[in-house]
Amino acid sequence: MPRTTEQYEEIRETRKQQIMDVALKLFAAKGYDSTSISLISKKANISKGLLYNYFNSKEDLLIQLVNDGFEDMIDSFDVNKDGVLTSEEFKHFINKVFDLMESKLTFYKLYYSLILQPSVWKVFEVKFADVIGTIMNTLTEYYRSKGSTDPEAEAMMVGSLLDGVGFNYILNPELYPLERIKKMIIERFV
Repeated sequence: MPRTTEQYEEIRETRKQQIMDVALKLFAAKGYDSTSISLISKKANISKGLLYNYFNSKEDLLIQLVNDGFEDMIDSFDVNKDGVLTSEEFKHFINKVFDLMESKLTFYKLYYSLILQPSVWKVFEVKFADVIGTIMNTLTEYYRSKGSTDPEAEAMMVGSLLDGVGFNYILNPELYPLERIKKMIIERFV
């Protein structure tokens, strides 16, 4: 019996996810520049030609990985998207960021390695400047509404703190007290 359009689409999505999973592991472990399309296709058990049916280039594959990796985090910030962050929304965001650090450890290894590769990070710089700018502006307004004497610096400090937590957690996830740190951040900064 011939496959339906839905079955073909499901097969395509499964194969695309397989490629992305392999690429994520390789990029995180070996680095973006050291990972070739040939290696990705070999580890995914597909031909290079088939890989190019799913992604135009290695850069296209990396962009898709990074976009997907940040989607949950970005969606969890200011959940109702009204531009005003409540204490409950801020707590939700912190909880989500910490959950994602645990559940997507390989992605965060990739993310931090990309930040340290300026030539690669340039691909994402403009997009994430917009996203981070929106988050920072909303956080600044949150701290301004709480009566902070320097809301911009407070927002930057929280962003830096979250980056630092993530970086330290990926270096030593077994020993890093992620849950205790999360509680402290919520108590002190929300």
